[in-house]
Amino acid sequence: MKKSLKLLSILSIGLVTMLLFTSCSKDTDPVDKDFFIGQYKGHITYTNTETGNEESIDITNGNVKVVKVGSSYNFIFSDGIPDIPNVTFKDNGKNSVISIGSSSSHYIKINESVLTILFKEGEKTWTANCERN
Repeated sequence: MKKSLKLLSILSIGLVTMLLFTSCSKDTDPVDKDFFIGQYKGHITYTNTETGNEESIDITNGNVKVVKVGSSYNFIFSDGIPDIPNVTFKDNGKNSVISIGSSSSHYIKINESVLTILFKEGEKTWTANCERN
């Protein structure tokens, strides 16, 4: 029984590792996958004027990790910038997707090589102009 559990554990770890490496390939387009992890590097900013004290972060060489599970994308920023979770998209054709939401101030475009974000929620604003690592 212990040998069977050990073998099953090793096979499970191997499968997860294979999926991660496959999902992380630089040529992989997030539109084509239900599970995707990619890192984009470039200029990122965040501004928050919600509390009356303006908080501003501007990073020239920052990065954004994109994690897609099913149809939901999560954008995980470096350098203390808050994440943008659970964003849904519509297919834009041309191997890219554009964010859909109730606000016209939400713009996120992503494909296998470029990530562009202009996302405003209340008094918080995120931007990114990044290329895939």
